[in-house]
Amino acid sequence: MALVPFPGPQGSAAQLAHEDEEESGGARMSFLDHLDELRRRIVNSCIAIAVGVAATFYWIDWIFNFILAPTRAALPPGVKLIYTQPGEAFSLYITIALIAGAVVASPFIMLQVWLFIAPGLYSNEKKLAIPFVLLTTVGFLGGAAFNHYIAFKYLMIFFGSFNTPDLAFMPKLEDVFGLYSKMLLGMGLVFQMPAVVFFLAKMRLVTARFLASNFKYAILIIFVVAAVITPSGDMMTQTIFAAPMLGLYLLSIVIAWVFGPKRLKAAEA
Repeated sequence: MALVPFPGPQGSAAQLAHEDEEESGGARMSFLDHLDELRRRIVNSCIAIAVGVAATFYWIDWIFNFILAPTRAALPPGVKLIYTQPGEAFSLYITIALIAGAVVASPFIMLQVWLFIAPGLYSNEKKLAIPFVLLTTVGFLGGAAFNHYIAFKYLMIFFGSFNTPDLAFMPKLEDVFGLYSKMLLGMGLVFQMPAVVFFLAKMRLVTARFLASNFKYAILIIFVVAAVITPSGDMMTQTIFAAPMLGLYLLSIVIAWVFGPKRLKAAEA
């Protein structure tokens, strides 16, 4: 009589590991494979940025004037932006073209980020690819729009309000754009909060009750983070960064309640 082999603990563990590999989409990658994959995604992102720079350079004058519009609106009558280095204006045009190219290529860049982390996810988590690209792109564009039309605009109006007959407000071109780009990057990161909470809620790592119950601690953390990422040390800029973070935190509570784990059923309760 033939004996039927009984699956021992080792066989069960191997079978579970095999099932996990199938569910996660394939065999595990080695460290060198991860480095090669990272290199490929970075090269693809750089190519996309180069294409975006070439596509947006035709409208570089319009983009230049659009970025400096909030500052020009805050300047007193007859005052212009100045530059003191010979190549300062030219280098600023190149920098603006690079930033514009990166903004245009941002959906493709977010896709590359997702393709890099997707091999380590389960099949049900890979379905979040489209929401990841969409939410992160919308979040960055929303932060850029908030910075241009509200945050940076009123910050320059605040700084320009100190102009007096004895004290002239004559901002330097490089300093203005440096502040603008830092605030643009900061707001773009801040507006990723709803996207991060969405994925954490979908993965059952946070709940709306948890976020709401820790709101008082969140206020403290938000003002600490605002003080760290603010490009200048004044309280006005810190408040401009902290205010949308508080609003986005409240929005994140709603997102976690809508998309997070639902309440337990009556049988489980």
